[in-house]
Formats: sequence, structure tokens, C-alpha cells
Amino acid sequence: MFTLTAVVWVWMYALRLPYILRSRIELQSVATSETLHAALPARLNLPSHNLKNLFELPVVFYALCILLFVTGRVDDFYLYGAWVFVVLRVLHSLVHCTVNRVSWRFAAYFLSSLVLWMMVGRFGFQAFFQVPLAL
Repeated sequence: MFTLTAVVWVWMYALRLPYILRSRIELQSVATSETLHAALPARLNLPSHNLKNLFELPVVFYALCILLFVTGRVDDFYLYGAWVFVVLRVLHSLVHCTVNRVSWRFAAYFLSSLVLWMMVGRFGFQAFFQVPLAL
């Protein structure tokens, strides 16, 4: 997920900076995110929107990963769930930053969210009911 976030960040600047330089946009005129978004074609704003998404639910994923590691609860369910979450988020980012088909993007987002909330729910159940760790 960190790599995905870095790739989207680089992609955002790789699209925006050449356009800003070619178009000779006065930097002070795009001093806020609103004015920058208004000055750029919509397709150049897609990576920026996706980058914001990568600081929403993935933050829950990061926290869960830390909790799982610290509590020693990592097992196959969490490992497979984590990889499914990451793959779906990569797919979400690819769709969001390229063709931006909302139905495809939503499907990847919704499925990744279900996987994440199942993992969070299982962890919460295990912690609340003090389910012993598997050996």
C-alpha cells in the first residue's frame, strides 16, 4: 500500500508538472487545491483525487496491520485478506487514475472495503471475546 501511494503521488506530478510548464500557468494563480483543479483538465486531477482516497480506508488497514502484528494474531485469514485488499485497491487506483469508470471503481472500492471490514470485525471479535491465539 505504501508503494501504491508513492506511485500515485509520482503519477500525479508526472502528469501535472509538464502541463503546468507547457501551459505557462502562473504558479501563484493556482495556490490552492481548488484553483489548481479548476486550471487543469479533469483527467489530470484524477491521480490527485485518488491520492486523497489512499489516506482514507487504507489508514484503517495500516492500523489493523500494526495491531495484528503487535498482538500476534496474524494468520492465513488476515494474510489472504490483506493481499486481496491490496490487489483491489491497486485495481481501484488504476481505474480511478485512467479510465475512471465509476461502476468499475466502485466495485473495486466496495469489495476492498468489505474485505477490510471483515478483517476488522474478526479482530474485534477476537479481542472482545479474548479468543486465544492459535499456536
